[in-house]
Amino acid sequence: MKIDRHGQAKILTAEEIQLLFNEGATLNPPRDRALFAVMLYTACRVNEAVTLRIRDVLDRFGSVRPVVLFRKGNTKGKLATRTIPVLEDLRKHLTNYHPPKWANYLFPGRHGKGHITPDAASWILNELSILLVTNRSYAPPSAVTGMAVTGK
Repeated sequence: MKIDRHGQAKILTAEEIQLLFNEGATLNPPRDRALFAVMLYTACRVNEAVTLRIRDVLDRFGSVRPVVLFRKGNTKGKLATRTIPVLEDLRKHLTNYHPPKWANYLFPGRHGKGHITPDAASWILNELSILLVTNRSYAPPSAVTGMAVTGK
């Protein structure tokens, strides 16, 4: 548990993650659920999620692509562009989310300029976890969280 920014953040359990998706349906907009799902099902970092462009996830008809494209400039270490297959659960959340037509980014900023900041995304996820899990400190969802829970 973190106290005054020291210590280790609690890793969400599989049950808590399911609670965020199931019970959170009425508490948060589809954008927040899509953001949470992108991080969970692609094991990306917050900055990688918020800097996704619409064309990296959706085709020109608005359908979810078979893979999510994380561009070289947005990944930690900036080593290479990578693609992550879209799992059916992620596809469901991305299909339910409709980014504004004018936006370039999947998760646009408040005033239409750029994308939401990593701090804003972290705040959204933290508030959501507080509402549903009642834990002030958390580690962002990722495949690593799932592996830690299942021991795989």
